[in-house]
Amino acid sequence: MPSSRPKLPHLGIGLGLRPTYYPDLLAPGGDSDWQKPKVDWLEAIAENYMVPGGAPLHHLMRARADYPIVLHGVSLSIGSTDPLDRAHVKNLRQLADQVEASWVSDHLCWTGVHGINLHDLLPMPYHQDALRHLADRIGQVQDLLGRQLVLENVSSYLAFDSDEMAEWEFVAELAKVSDSLILLDVNNIYVSSRNHGFDPLIYLHAIPPERVAQIHVAGHTDYGDHVIDTHDHAVAKPVFDLLAAAWAHIGPVSTMIERDDHFPAFVDLLAELDHLRTVIAPYNGDNQTMALAG
Repeated sequence: MPSSRPKLPHLGIGLGLRPTYYPDLLAPGGDSDWQKPKVDWLEAIAENYMVPGGAPLHHLMRARADYPIVLHGVSLSIGSTDPLDRAHVKNLRQLADQVEASWVSDHLCWTGVHGINLHDLLPMPYHQDALRHLADRIGQVQDLLGRQLVLENVSSYLAFDSDEMAEWEFVAELAKVSDSLILLDVNNIYVSSRNHGFDPLIYLHAIPPERVAQIHVAGHTDYGDHVIDTHDHAVAKPVFDLLAAAWAHIGPVSTMIERDDHFPAFVDLLAELDHLRTVIAPYNGDNQTMALAG
């Protein structure tokens, strides 16, 4: 399905905005010799800032003064059979407008049912009924947001007996039929490939490059016979290798490191960003804007 929606910018290499790193990322007030770190953009967890005022929103607006901001949600529950939380989406749009968010993303999953929030990103069954259900709800969200929704593939630890297609076929088809975009998490692809025994390159090469708005990389915990997406370790070499393959397949795309626990010193996180830049350097073209919804 072609799209007439505006192109999204290629923002460069970014980080997740986390309170631990506010002193390092945010310019102090008043006269200062503070120098902006080598970070091109920031991704903020939307729900942490969906408040009418106070310290969280103050910090987000400070960040917006120096960086492009992307909003990343964790509670849209787009795949649930519960009624869509339209008030949540309207509040999300208000925040996105306030910070001039480059785009808004959430997860291709469900987080609860029958009014119960399970506080987890649960995978979808991959069949036609789920595809139709999601496409309808994505259409509603995009109408309320006034922009395309960007959805992230999640890590998974089980599969449904009712699956009719592979996850990568489902993700690609959903983006097409709903005219939505993809946040490609290569760590989640790696984690799921280990847990389910598939080739991550098959997944990667099935994804339409024109639909990818953003890439996540992160650390995980490897238990040998299974892998858990934890965001509390440095990015592993196989994930960096998969990132290189992603850039070779997709081209330059806004890419960031997620870190949510066991936070390293900021200088070490910047060193990891520098390593990421070396990984993608062979595939980094000169174009600064990409057509993401062809």
